[in-house]
Amino acid sequence: MTIQGWALILGYMALTAALARPLGLYLAAVYAGRPTFLTPVMGPVERLFYAAAGIDQNTEQSWRSYAAALLAFSVVGVTALFAVLRLQSYLPLNPQAFPGVPSNVAMNTAVSFVTNTNWQAYAGESTMSHFSQMAGLTVQNFLSAAVGMAVAVAFARGFSRSGADTIGNFWVDMTRSVLFVLLPVSVVMALGFVALGMPQTLVGSLTATTLEGPPQDIAVGPIASQVAIKMFGTNGGGFLNANAAHPFENMGAAVNLVQMLSVFAIGAGLTVMFGRMVGDERQGWALLGAMGILFLAGVGLIYWAETFTTPALSAAGAAGANVEGKETRFGVAASVLFAAVTTAASCGAVNAMHDSFSALGGMGPLVNMLVGEVIVGGVGAGFYGILVFAILTVFVAGLMVGRTPAYLGKKIDAREVKLAVLAILASPAAILLGTALAASGLGASGVQDAGPHGFTEMFYAFASAAANNGSAFGGLTATTDFYTYGQAAAMLIGRFLVIVPALAIAGSLAAKPAAPTSAGTFPTSGPLFIALLAAIILIIGALTFFPALALGPLAEATSATLY
Repeated sequence: MTIQGWALILGYMALTAALARPLGLYLAAVYAGRPTFLTPVMGPVERLFYAAAGIDQNTEQSWRSYAAALLAFSVVGVTALFAVLRLQSYLPLNPQAFPGVPSNVAMNTAVSFVTNTNWQAYAGESTMSHFSQMAGLTVQNFLSAAVGMAVAVAFARGFSRSGADTIGNFWVDMTRSVLFVLLPVSVVMALGFVALGMPQTLVGSLTATTLEGPPQDIAVGPIASQVAIKMFGTNGGGFLNANAAHPFENMGAAVNLVQMLSVFAIGAGLTVMFGRMVGDERQGWALLGAMGILFLAGVGLIYWAETFTTPALSAAGAAGANVEGKETRFGVAASVLFAAVTTAASCGAVNAMHDSFSALGGMGPLVNMLVGEVIVGGVGAGFYGILVFAILTVFVAGLMVGRTPAYLGKKIDAREVKLAVLAILASPAAILLGTALAASGLGASGVQDAGPHGFTEMFYAFASAAANNGSAFGGLTATTDFYTYGQAAAMLIGRFLVIVPALAIAGSLAAKPAAPTSAGTFPTSGPLFIALLAAIILIIGALTFFPALALGPLAEATSATLY
């Protein structure tokens, strides 16, 4: 570890915190319907959308109607994207004449992008046409991020309202997320990337003459427009198979930093938005503080582990830090930071191969997913995820001090606790079930490595899917039927079995009156609450990690391919 490396990490965290407040205040204004500097431009567009869709922006929905609209929208999204991928060969903007995507991969990809997972069981430059990339994948990068942001603001309304039977309007929240937040920032980022040399063209490929003489086709396309929203919307899902490790998607240190900041921007801003909505910014900073503690611990562990020479490198006579699989352009610290950011923020746009990390270093990204992607997390998803943990935390704290648990003046009853536990355990259940099935032999054919490494490939794949992260450990053939369909099921569970309970909690809390705080109220903006929240999040992650270790012997006993 070096001073420069730690300066980069701490500087990144400071810049993220500096962005949180102005963005959070802007988000609060957008979702409250107050005028912003973009209202003169986007206001007429917003009203046009409502008129075309027959939406009354002044009519709000109960949590059940909100959830039903969200689920119906997601079903349509999966169906439409599946159709685009399967019919790719008949659609325009296909200069390389790619055939339709195989049905299992198309289904996996459709579910992946609609759930904001963006797991890629394909190589983009050799599988997807420009039309599929733009009209299919990039569109869902916007919409899936907007869905997560809509749920986040609906959950926040549950705490800010009293005696209400509505939590907002899904169509309005989603539309505002796209028009006032995601689209304008992505346009500016994309233009900046193009100015710095990132490709943005409808040409299929360029032909270059190599040093040896033979020609080589270099894939290009509408890359900048997709990279901007894949980072800002914490999607991942790169235009190219190598994702952010490819120089076309990540040209240098400045772009690398901008992309990392964009990944955390909305997640951090939502915490400040929450504080403004409930009338106490300290509540939002407390949530961001817990996220920051967990992130710093994780990135510190990875950085420390990767500064040592691995046993395999030592046996080969190498010495120094573990640079295998890292971005040599940026160094170990920047690669470690990028890996920690993208796995904490549910963004699979990695620029380092996690399977080349040391044992402890590779555990860092895995733990980021096992805790439910709440360490900033995906846009919206990390925020409503950590609020669920906060409800469980005040329940535990209430038991500790012998008082009825309450959060921000809202009494936490058995209904909210049960829903919170359901939301928290949905992802671990999908991870453990998928890993158990894979370890029983069903997933052995897709694993390339033997022993514990091969088992981790299976475990990481389902952790990435159920946590809606989308990063890969490497070495796994993910195009087999077991992984395409199994991971799609894990993605759906990890997305919607968290969203629906979260909305149910929001509806329940919005209907309750807010009681004033008293001397006996457990403080939820101080260091004790922050420490307890962080501890409970880590405990839940451990409850997934340690049972998974018991599945190793199952793989050893049933799969000769692995062991």
